[in-house]
Amino acid sequence: MISVQNISKTYGAVCVLNIASLEIPKGETFGLVGNNGAGKTTFFSLLLDLIKPSSGSISIADEKVNEGEKWKNKVTAFIDESFLIGYLTPEEYFYFLGELRSQTKAQVDEFLKQFSEFFNGEILQGKKYIRDLSKGNQKKVGIVGALIGNPEIIVLDEPFANLDPSTQFKLKKLIKDWSANEQVTFLISSHDLAHTTEVCNRIVLLNKGELAKDIKTTPETLQELENFFSASVNDNGLV
Repeated sequence: MISVQNISKTYGAVCVLNIASLEIPKGETFGLVGNNGAGKTTFFSLLLDLIKPSSGSISIADEKVNEGEKWKNKVTAFIDESFLIGYLTPEEYFYFLGELRSQTKAQVDEFLKQFSEFFNGEILQGKKYIRDLSKGNQKKVGIVGALIGNPEIIVLDEPFANLDPSTQFKLKKLIKDWSANEQVTFLISSHDLAHTTEVCNRIVLLNKGELAKDIKTTPETLQELENFFSASVNDNGLV
């Protein structure tokens, strides 16, 4: 469903991402891991056509994202707070997204009922603007907003950050429940290796902008990733 061909992004003389080939089939829960500066957010930004590639292309359903618009009906995302609208209440934001994705207010209200436990009574009917919510509650709004409208591809960058342990557990259950529907493809980037390996059936590790590992998740995957990062620390003489 997602096809990457010779994609690269450079800023001046610095190449921040260079992937020769990558295929992400429909229904996969795809995890992207790596250190800061590894190219994870750059990859998502290219996938969502937020920045232009220096070379190559990313296609969704055989359409290059920087050359067409039809793919946008299939994809939703929450990358960071810039995807939110701070002067709206959560309800207004959800209705806004629903309208963009051909959902009525009644449909959005019905959809939101399933997230009462995830919201923990802190999001709806709170009479607060999104900008006045805690970082964790803003993250909840962004994640649920990305689920509105029956998307086929859901992109989440660092979804576990700023969430308390109970909410992280709820989010993992939410992702597992949604990914049980093989029509939904998740792309998840996170620094938390344990959470990522728990919810993703495939992990790609980026290192200095290049694909270092492509792993089908097994019970040994977490240890394999930890060994990689531990070795990189030792190689850099930091321990």
